[in-house]
Amino acid sequence: MNRAELCETIAKEMQTTKAEADRFIATMLDCITKGLKKDKTVQLVGFGTFIVKKRAARKGRNPQTGETIKIKASKTVGFKAGKSLKDAV
Repeated sequence: MNRAELCETIAKEMQTTKAEADRFIATMLDCITKGLKKDKTVQLVGFGTFIVKKRAARKGRNPQTGETIKIKASKTVGFKAGKSLKDAV
């Protein structure tokens, strides 16, 4: 399911327009992003938890040349599915 299909499904379920559903999705994603920036975790009980994870600096290899390169430390987002989501899938 892509964003357009999700908007259509939400619009049908909530009996509203696709534009309103799209605004809802955009707002929800924005709130999750802000929550991750501020608190480093967003927990939606029954659905799952978004967590900011730190990746340490490490050495990698350029696949074209075989040259060793340095990869900087970075942050990434992880997701752990909640029990209800796991059971539904």
